[in-house]
Amino acid sequence: MVIKMENINALDEMHKGCCMGTDAISYILDKVEDDSFKNILEKQSKTYENIKKDIEKIYPEYNDGKPHETNMMTKAMTKSGIEMKTMNDKSNSKIAELLIQGTNMGIIEGRKILNNKKIDDKVRHLLDRYVGMQEKYLEVLKSYL
Repeated sequence: MVIKMENINALDEMHKGCCMGTDAISYILDKVEDDSFKNILEKQSKTYENIKKDIEKIYPEYNDGKPHETNMMTKAMTKSGIEMKTMNDKSNSKIAELLIQGTNMGIIEGRKILNNKKIDDKVRHLLDRYVGMQEKYLEVLKSYL
């Protein structure tokens, strides 16, 4: 039973992270003027969406419900935080900094689960993909600082 709960928790955390990532990118995208940077962010958002769909496909194997998403309050706080922090500075550097902070949180949570939880291979593979994708984009975002 513990393993089942740990799988559910891992899937829920990944799903919330993907939701947060796509939300943050959608809130920030209209502030990005650099087309190549915008293209990178759109690809990252699409990757979050693809992982989210894969989570939703396997979730019923572990739970009858639906994966956790970010609640309206969290979405509102994320959006208002982005608005406040980019009010006076919409530079690529500032936007990359904000996205790096969120991406780092996703990497940390994902690594904690990978290192400390007993999860099925299927969930572990998806979590490896999720963390690996964030680590890849973290390196890309760093070049915009």
